[in-house]
Amino acid sequence: MSENNLKYAIEAMLFASDKPLSAEQMRPALDNLASNEIRKLIEELQGEYEQANRGIRVAEIAGGFMMVTATGFAPILKKLFKDRHTERLSKQGLETLAIIAYKQPLTRTEIELLRNVNVDGVMKSLLDKNLIRISGRKKTPGRPLVYGTTRQFLEHFGLKSIADLPSILELNTPEIKKELAVENVEVELIPEGNDETVSVQTNEEMNSMEQAERTANGELEKTA
Repeated sequence: MSENNLKYAIEAMLFASDKPLSAEQMRPALDNLASNEIRKLIEELQGEYEQANRGIRVAEIAGGFMMVTATGFAPILKKLFKDRHTERLSKQGLETLAIIAYKQPLTRTEIELLRNVNVDGVMKSLLDKNLIRISGRKKTPGRPLVYGTTRQFLEHFGLKSIADLPSILELNTPEIKKELAVENVEVELIPEGNDETVSVQTNEEMNSMEQAERTANGELEKTA
């Protein structure tokens, strides 16, 4: 297969996929072409789209590549899909998610200390949406669970990695700008996708563990 055909084969795969594809995932379909060669061809595609000012771009998101619409055409797309229903996060959900994204890994109690409200419902919603996950245990008495963001979080917000988050100073929400004083303690992290290292599997067991954690740290005063 010629280089141009390889490039357009990659283009077809990106078009057909609804998730970011990594170079490693593409290799079997391209006769095990080297990952660096695949990335080179993707960069050529990116350059072609940008130079021609096409309505489509190839973006690097969550460790892979996917086709996205060019940001300059967002107003037109909003008009086209104005009646489309999109499920939005609540203000409380966004604030909690931002705290986890910027301060991860951290415990539920640490999140509540910052927000000064109970976050059980919000945390369950974020877990159900696969935007956060149990990422390990804190190496302190009781070994409380710690939480972090997921690959789905990066995909949802179109981020290449957590490093692409805007600076806290750029955020417009005062509540999110507050910093959480987290002790410098060791955390046992769990690689994403490794289910065997998490002994707490059900919501009931999670709630039991979190209740024990609160008891050890002193129950917070809860507000609606």
